[in-house]
Amino acid sequence: MSQDNMIKLECTECKRVNYFSRKNKKTLKERLQMNKFCKFCNKHALHKETK
Repeated sequence: MSQDNMIKLECTECKRVNYFSRKNKKTLKERLQMNKFCKFCNKHALHKETK
């Protein structure tokens, strides 16, 4: 995977980076938000894209 398309997803509750993903930055300008499982919180929580 190319590094320019990579994004990090951070848990909003414990502030840890749990997931890495890709997105097309030309078509999606706003930051990505997903509801994913956090293994540190041991529950589903909102994950936001970080820099």
